[in-house]
Amino acid sequence: MLELAATEAVVVVCAADEAATDAAIGAADAAIGAFACRTAPDEALLVGPPGAARGLVAAATERAVAADPDAVVLDATDGWAVWTLEGDGVPAAFSRLSALRLPAEGFVQGDVARVPVKLVARPGRLHLLVPAMWREHLREQILDRCGDLGLSERAEAAKWEDPG
Repeated sequence: MLELAATEAVVVVCAADEAATDAAIGAADAAIGAFACRTAPDEALLVGPPGAARGLVAAATERAVAADPDAVVLDATDGWAVWTLEGDGVPAAFSRLSALRLPAEGFVQGDVARVPVKLVARPGRLHLLVPAMWREHLREQILDRCGDLGLSERAEAAKWEDPG
């Protein structure tokens, strides 16, 4: 069985020098249910459960600003949409969406269905973070390209779960 679900999550962006970004990533590691995606040496996305934005921003800001007074940490949740593919067919479905090598676990970013996507992979589960303006395009592409794999779409939104 393969399931697609819209997923409620918060997305916090940290832009700072590398040491400060590392410190902000430490805030995600310390926060229950958060996951850090290093997107560049001077940037990270911290993804967590709904309602965690304020605490995640505060913790990441405190740590990042201690290392780089010019660090910027913002709640960017409104700019992102998260889809989750779950089930035994995740690798087969993903191969129809992208030429990226899907890791068994971890973070990767690149072209998925012709849009820039951040991916958090775990066995049997794949979170796809996409700029909000591409939300419906990605959904339609997943349904169109993977429909014959027994894909079903979950009616209610899922909540972010700590991928670790």
